Parts: sequence; C-alpha cells; structure tokens
Amino acid sequence: MSIGLIIALLLMLFALFLLWQGRREQQRAGLPLGRLLYTDLHPLQPTERVLFDPQTGLSGKPDYVVQQGNVLIPVEVKTREAPLQPYLGHIYQVLAYCLLIESHTGHRPPYGILRYRNRTFAVDYTPQAEQTLRDLLAEMQNATPRTLVRSHDDAARCARCGYRAHCDQRL
Repeated sequence: MSIGLIIALLLMLFALFLLWQGRREQQRAGLPLGRLLYTDLHPLQPTERVLFDPQTGLSGKPDYVVQQGNVLIPVEVKTREAPLQPYLGHIYQVLAYCLLIESHTGHRPPYGILRYRNRTFAVDYTPQAEQTLRDLLAEMQNATPRTLVRSHDDAARCARCGYRAHCDQRL
C-alpha cells in the first residue's frame, strides 16, 4: 500500500470522526438532528440578519436554525435551569420565531425548540398557538402607556430595565 493511499484513508477516518463528534455535540446541546444553518450565539460568526414579518411588525433572530429536509426549526437557548414547565414568555418567543421563519421562507415549521441548560422542550406551532400569538401581538400593538401594567415582582429586573427613566411605575 502506498503512503498516499494510507494518508487518504487516515484523512477519511478523521473526517468521519469529526462528523460523528459534531452530531454527538449537536444532540448533547439539545438541538434536533439536521443541518445547522446558522447560530446567533457564536462570537466569531458574522451576525445573521434580523427576520421581519411586515404583517405583524415582528422582528427577531433565533439562536439557531436547524434544517431538517425542507423544514427549518428555530431553536432558542436559555442559560438557566429548566422550570417544571417552560415559561409562557419563552414559549411565545419560540412561537414568534416560528412565525418569522414562516413569513421569511413561506414554509411553516411544525415546532420550535426551547433549550434550557438541563432540558429541552418542543413547542408545537399549531394554528391555535399561532392565533394566540397573533392576538397577543395585536394587543401589544394596541396598548397605550395608560393601559400598560408592568410586572414589578422582581425589583432587580426593574432596576436593570432600559425604560426605567421613563417609567411612571418603576420601583
């Protein structure tokens, strides 16, 4: 066997090992199997452009987008431990990413992924969930400063709020 053939075989084995290791890391990170189209979390990767839905005025970027066949799955990563059930705000965030992907591509994701440090939840993007999200977005767009009631259960969160200087309900 020639040295060139041995090197080619070693390189092929190394490539297979890297592919296997990448799949293993993807599963360990709680990401669905598929082609990782982009991540918004990598500090050296250029920032992806923001997705925008002109009908609702909604804009945002999921942390990851994974392609499974012709389907794009948004993934939102939270650094905290998982609660018993996902927080409603986090569920709406994943649903918003599903809506944005559908608006951007014309293809409806069947679900999105919500990944906490120690647990992963699939959030179904059903027509009912989409309608609930759209109703919430419409309510938010129709809100006025007088109708908004802010939650002030967390004094530290209130202290860090970017609107604190203009808020008449600050703690």
